[in-house]
Amino acid sequence: MAFIDELSIYMKAGDGGDGVERWKHEKGREFAGPSGGDAGHGGDVYVRAVRDVHILIKYRHQKEFFAERGGDGGSDSFHGKNGEDFVLDLPIGSIVRNMRTGEEVSLLKEDEKVLVLKGGRGGYGNEHFKTSINRSPKEHIPGTKGFDAEFEIELQIVADIGFIGLPNAGKSSLLNTLTRASAKTADYAFTTLEPNLGECFGFIIADIPGLIEGASEGRGLGHKFLRHVKRTHMLAHLVSLENEDPLAVYETVRKELAAYDKELAEKQEIIVLTKTDMVTPERVEEVLKAMKKAHPNALAYFTISILDDEVMKSFQDELLKLLKAAA
Repeated sequence: MAFIDELSIYMKAGDGGDGVERWKHEKGREFAGPSGGDAGHGGDVYVRAVRDVHILIKYRHQKEFFAERGGDGGSDSFHGKNGEDFVLDLPIGSIVRNMRTGEEVSLLKEDEKVLVLKGGRGGYGNEHFKTSINRSPKEHIPGTKGFDAEFEIELQIVADIGFIGLPNAGKSSLLNTLTRASAKTADYAFTTLEPNLGECFGFIIADIPGLIEGASEGRGLGHKFLRHVKRTHMLAHLVSLENEDPLAVYETVRKELAAYDKELAEKQEIIVLTKTDMVTPERVEEVLKAMKKAHPNALAYFTISILDDEVMKSFQDELLKLLKAAA
């Protein structure tokens, strides 16, 4: 399934209906006073957070959205109907930017609903202006226009833990093993082009697109990769033991995170050395010892092979404990 994390759309709140000039008619009299009703208000525009990271795909071919116009006032003091509101569902983690005002809304919780455009006020009918002095007012007011704007929508995925690392670190394979996801994998330096999500006992795991050196300067996937890391609660830094110098690989990714945003470098992190089946047990212990010495502040350290069911069961149990403690 295609993944969309940026969208440009136009939205407009409903215009208010128009107030009208109407008169009561009685037998034998031309009229017996004003009866023009007030109009209904235009519908408002809201954005709402839903747990569907792919929902932006629905809007690929529809770029304009409108709330309903308010109904006009009627005879016999009839009040016009208020226009229906329009609610745009967006993935949790969306940033909605009003390009006219510069205002931004961030949707961080499921079912969070935020007003972004106010509908127009309904106009007044001539009955509204009746007073003891003016018993036959002819004044009536049209409704006001609803607000409108172009919007830029940017998705920053919210996940409990995000897998990061250079291409071919084993992120997609690990995600597939822990969850029911079906992330694409390959046996070469394959770079995931879009975030993949999976659920593990209620926790959301994100396989964040792989990154290359220089990503913080916009190379490769660059900022497209890094922005999805910002709202991930915890990071799992995967380093393949196939690399000649795993510590240098680890430090390359850490450097890119810190260069993009210092807060990223301060997120809680676990270090996972992957593909232990590709090297000797002695090499695994050597790299693990060196990693702990060079980077002692990680929450936990793991060595895994997705081909070893017993190791993977133990890793999943420990990972769930960490996620529950951080929740």
